[in-house]
Amino acid sequence: MKAASLRDIKLELKQKSDEEITELCLLLTKYKKENKELLTYLLFERQDEAGYIQDIKHEIDTQFDTINMSSYYFINKGVRKVLRGCKKYIRYSKNKETEVDILIYFCSKVKSVSEYFEYNGSLLSIYDKQLEMVRKKIASLHEDLQYDYGLMIEELLGEQFEES
Repeated sequence: MKAASLRDIKLELKQKSDEEITELCLLLTKYKKENKELLTYLLFERQDEAGYIQDIKHEIDTQFDTINMSSYYFINKGVRKVLRGCKKYIRYSKNKETEVDILIYFCSKVKSVSEYFEYNGSLLSIYDKQLEMVRKKIASLHEDLQYDYGLMIEELLGEQFEES
């Protein structure tokens, strides 16, 4: 089955009543967890972006606490899983400030996950890619925010150089 274009779907939704649209939304949430999470964000958490960010940070903390630290393989696997979750939450928000905030927090947690962080090429690569993405996003923000987030990045980089 070929999916209809976004334009066609939009036109069809305009012809539906409020009850029919509500029913369609509920049907969507039944079939995929991501749809349910997105709808939850849109309905309940969109108005309080700061609270949403705090919830995500708490979730990141919880996930990092459950990472198996017995080998670098499991650490890398766990960190990638946490990053996938972060990207999903960022995709829901579509707010650049939220993305920068979450990724900076993620990078700080990656650094704290292992005392030999700089010797693990895979973990270092994940960290460096996310920092590079943050730098690109920061460039598109307001000057005041650029300065504040720039300080956070410098702090992360400063800690990295002090350890090595």
